Amino acid sequence: MTATLVAPSNLMVLHGINWATYLALIHDLEAEPSKRLTYNQGTLEIMVPLPPHERYKSLMGRLVEVTTEETETEIASLGSTTWSREDLQKGLEADECFYIQNEPAVRGKNAIDLSVDPPPDLAIEVDNTQSSLNRLEIYAAIGVPEVWRFDGEALLIYRLVSGQYQPQETSQVLPILKQTDILQFLQKSQTMGETSWVKEFRQWIREQIAGT
Repeated sequence: MTATLVAPSNLMVLHGINWATYLALIHDLEAEPSKRLTYNQGTLEIMVPLPPHERYKSLMGRLVEVTTEETETEIASLGSTTWSREDLQKGLEADECFYIQNEPAVRGKNAIDLSVDPPPDLAIEVDNTQSSLNRLEIYAAIGVPEVWRFDGEALLIYRLVSGQYQPQETSQVLPILKQTDILQFLQKSQTMGETSWVKEFRQWIREQIAGT
């Protein structure tokens, strides 16, 4: 095993890590939820998220929660759950993730096995720190249908098409939301208190529903 520090300093990359060690590290770091692990065929990245990362992932999660509340859509919110497949030798922790269309398939389950259960319908990625691993590649291998990715400036909605992610203008898991809508409210969050921001977004969602 070799370790490489890569810029920025909140990232560490370990090479030559086997699957058993990866699982052991997940268990060992359960008491330190601030650390995020990404594993791809022997390479392990450990990242300590910075405050902007945590703020934006929370805001994007609230966008999903308010939208599904107002549209009366059942969801299962699984936060930063670790998703892994030993047969693929890949694993990662989402910033936020949700079962939406497939919520009934996992309702009441305390353990989800991706070899038999569907992956989450939506994963949220905040990338204001550049990862050394291609996390979209891992999401694609696991089969997550949609990923929202925000780098602090640009917001992209990716839809899995024939094994590859393609940018989309509108969410397919939450069709009431467009890429421009999500980005607009993330930009507004810079100049508003969070409570006022959520109230404004909720009112906007209600207006969209009323107009359909």
